[in-house]
Amino acid sequence: MSETLTRTGASTLMGDLMRRYWIPVMSSSEIKDPDGPQVKVQLLGEKLLAFRDTQGKVGLISEFCSHRGVSLYFGRNEENGIRCAYHGIKFDRMGKCIDVPAAPQLCERMSIKGYPTIELAGLVWTYMGPEEKMPPPPDLEWCKLPESHVYITKRVQECNYLQAMEGGIDTSHVSFVHRYEVDQDPMHKGVKALDYIKADGNVVFTIEELPYGLVLLGRRNGDTDTFYWRITQWLFPWYTLIPPFGHHSLAGHVWVPIDDHNCWAWSINFYPDKPLSSEERAQLDAGKGIHVEYEAPGSFRPKANKDNDYLMDRVAQKEKRAYSGVFGFSAQDYSLQESMGPIQNHENEKLLHTDKAIVMARRMLHEAALNLAKGVEPPALDSSSQRVRAAGVLLGKDEDPVKWAKEHLSDCKNHPVYSI
Repeated sequence: MSETLTRTGASTLMGDLMRRYWIPVMSSSEIKDPDGPQVKVQLLGEKLLAFRDTQGKVGLISEFCSHRGVSLYFGRNEENGIRCAYHGIKFDRMGKCIDVPAAPQLCERMSIKGYPTIELAGLVWTYMGPEEKMPPPPDLEWCKLPESHVYITKRVQECNYLQAMEGGIDTSHVSFVHRYEVDQDPMHKGVKALDYIKADGNVVFTIEELPYGLVLLGRRNGDTDTFYWRITQWLFPWYTLIPPFGHHSLAGHVWVPIDDHNCWAWSINFYPDKPLSSEERAQLDAGKGIHVEYEAPGSFRPKANKDNDYLMDRVAQKEKRAYSGVFGFSAQDYSLQESMGPIQNHENEKLLHTDKAIVMARRMLHEAALNLAKGVEPPALDSSSQRVRAAGVLLGKDEDPVKWAKEHLSDCKNHPVYSI
């Protein structure tokens, strides 16, 4: 099961499954200029190039020329295509060969792989599956909001997507590894929810499996007659929505395999009904909340990384300023997830009751991958069913949280944000 879940290259079971969904590739701003520099991209183990052609349309093609295998990164982006710098063979934005100077009659046999793209929420997305099976574009709430309402970044995480994503599914760790920083971080501090989270680390979970993913209802003690419920969403196959903290923005992640040992971790903050303030954007630019500072501009590798022990500060750990000695919400998470190794040894793990959602997500992914190989269509190809929200809420001890979530968190545009 582990082998199936963690291998996402071409012609693997999980790779075939993930290729049936729209995949975020990069920010549109990374290739903002027509005929501008092409950019190397790796997704699901495939090495690709992204570029914007003369007409402003985005191309995503194999990195390598079909002639002698030269990287087209060194080619020329001009006149609606990439021309190889070695022998002048040219490819359009879909990988079709449109010129072979030495043998024009051979164009048809020289084409390379190319994938369709769309631009949505300030991102370039691609579909890497069978053309006739292409699903509708992503329809999550944050994908459809005005640009002013949303803030999105990405970072490289140096481990398999599965253990990274499971960190997003697992909310019980908030009571521990983030315990001290929540009081200082500008995207989390000053809210009542932190009192409940710190006071009760023994989270009791109710998990609801739905066609689009999982609803995770984590119960902590609230006030005298209430429970505090943090309700998280895992949306098939790689989205997580984070319960909001008080007046702060909603948030989420997308976990996309680069290859089997690395993944893209996309981080999103958004308001459904108002723009992010200039102060909030400045804080997010500085790497606060679930975002990071980069090692170098354009590298997308975090400044705190395994080569410098994630800038761990043992004095801060002892003084209870950072629970693990690592600062930054994302760094606190990915330092632990990367410590498991590039691919976690699942055979040796001993799971607890708090891992129920992780077990269920693994099972859903595994079953979908096996079923696809038998010709059964995957779940949630139409993501309009995933227009749901995460929430934080106090409910009476006799209230049914599953019923409450169904009534208040589905079809989210018709409901307010629920947060404590």
